Amino acid sequence: MSITNQALQGTHAVRAQLVYFTHDPARAYLDGAPGTVHHTDGIVAFENGRIAAVGDYAKVAPTLPAGTPIEDLRDKLVTPGFIDTHIHYPQTDMIASPAPGLLPWLEKYTFPTERRFENPEYAADVAQFFLDELLRGGTTSALVYCTVHPGSVDAFFKASDARDLRMIAGKVMMDRNCPEFLRDTAESGARDSEALIQRWHNKGRQLYALTPRFAPTSTEAQLGVCGELAGQYQDVFIQSHVAENTDEVEWVRSLFPGHRSYLDVYDHYKLLRKRAVYGHCIWLDEHDRRRMFETGSVAAHCPTSNQFLGSGLFDFAAAEATRMPVTLATDVGGGSTFSMLQTMNEAHKVARLSGYHLSAERMFYLATEGAAHALDLHGTIGTLAVGAEADFVVLDPKATPLLARRTALAESLEELLFAFAMLGDDRAIATTYAAGKPVHRRAAH
Repeated sequence: MSITNQALQGTHAVRAQLVYFTHDPARAYLDGAPGTVHHTDGIVAFENGRIAAVGDYAKVAPTLPAGTPIEDLRDKLVTPGFIDTHIHYPQTDMIASPAPGLLPWLEKYTFPTERRFENPEYAADVAQFFLDELLRGGTTSALVYCTVHPGSVDAFFKASDARDLRMIAGKVMMDRNCPEFLRDTAESGARDSEALIQRWHNKGRQLYALTPRFAPTSTEAQLGVCGELAGQYQDVFIQSHVAENTDEVEWVRSLFPGHRSYLDVYDHYKLLRKRAVYGHCIWLDEHDRRRMFETGSVAAHCPTSNQFLGSGLFDFAAAEATRMPVTLATDVGGGSTFSMLQTMNEAHKVARLSGYHLSAERMFYLATEGAAHALDLHGTIGTLAVGAEADFVVLDPKATPLLARRTALAESLEELLFAFAMLGDDRAIATTYAAGKPVHRRAAH
């Protein structure tokens, strides 16, 4: 059930079990602190869209203003809202479309579907449904691809701004190797993108991302002007795809001869830096991964999409060895779910196939504080720390009979979170809050 425009006046609080992170739990032995903050009987108070107080109930509750409404959810777990770092809102209606691989899938389904976004009414309808699905799954922030049409961006940001969500989105730029009906030019793509930056970046909680779809669909001229815009607007985001599929990698090699690698194409045009996020990053080598680390560029791991399209298995061990920043993402509609819990499920299995153990605490970190840190938004989203924007989710350990049975036997926080990751989906999200307002409540069983 979606909820909009329900402002809460004054200080409000939720009493529940709380979990959030200060840094990567996998690096606790290096950082000298556990990284995970866990209150078995905690309280989080919020006012004017931000976290006002957090901690143990016995210590914090007496300090709150007299008469503060406190919702008692001691049978539930509160975490920061999830952050999806790579998703295509125009592909909502083509999710679960069959194809033998990435490139045929683009031709048969993606491009024809995206053509429909020249219609503003259609774009607005999809944007509303898309946001409903994100919030149903507990995702409060996302890095979103629109289409080549500037109106698709306007439709998305209007819907997001009306709900006061922290979203990042951008107009796709494509000036070759795509249907004529989806093609811009280097000049028009840059002009439209700059106008959208000026119209939407930092308007309320909206942020803009320069969005060349991927190197094969942009000429050298378009990548060049994109790099110039990135230099001019240092605080905007950059998003694209890299090294998703072996056929795609070979295609890039033929289109950009003389470059060391696919990633090197983006590097050449000054598109690797902080706030630059690249989907997939499967077929990279050690040099590429180290370059991602050096520039602060982020790898968005999309396990359901990578398996659905048969693209390959992300190498967590190699990413960790080079300290390449990594986040989790759904990549709808190549991805088969909006749920970050289900995405954690698949990420764990992908890691196991390469002999790497991805713990539940690490997965929840990657979907919250880890993503916020990678996106240069730490302290703003992805945390329950005082001063952060009050985006959080209420998880129900009794959402399904199986989940209830398993969580009742959990003997540690790791076991509890792991049960949510392996057995949970949108049904496990009881309530989603954005800027201190309930924007989704699960319908009654």
